[in-house]
Amino acid sequence: MTSTVRQLLQAKGGSVYTIAPEATVFEALERMAAHDVGALMVVQRERLVGVFSERDYARKIVLMGRISKDTRVEEVMTTELVTVGPEATVAYCMNLMTAHRVRHLPVLENEKLVGVVSIGDVVKAIITQQELMIAELESYIIGAR
Repeated sequence: MTSTVRQLLQAKGGSVYTIAPEATVFEALERMAAHDVGALMVVQRERLVGVFSERDYARKIVLMGRISKDTRVEEVMTTELVTVGPEATVAYCMNLMTAHRVRHLPVLENEKLVGVVSIGDVVKAIITQQELMIAELESYIIGAR
């Protein structure tokens, strides 16, 4: 049963898609489309400095009338980061994402980016946990008869 971020990352794979802060928003969008992800971790000198997401694009480029080929990621990325460590529980991640209204949690271990957990990852893990619990309870009830 997946209960920690470390276990979740092992199960899904640790692919982390990054971009440099000086890259253009257009380049970020191309990379997001190529990897079919909703956010990129913004990394400078191996250090996480921000997150660029579809939400940043919609609110800070489209609605503000900016041009993605002329705007650098660092101008519009989210810098107030909500992160977790690998030992955080999936339930804790769900609560954190809900409280902070974020869809992606960078995972840091010893200040190094080691993964990203999305809201989809968390929901999938919770559903899997619930299905296992239901199966165990059904087995227990059938065996108790």
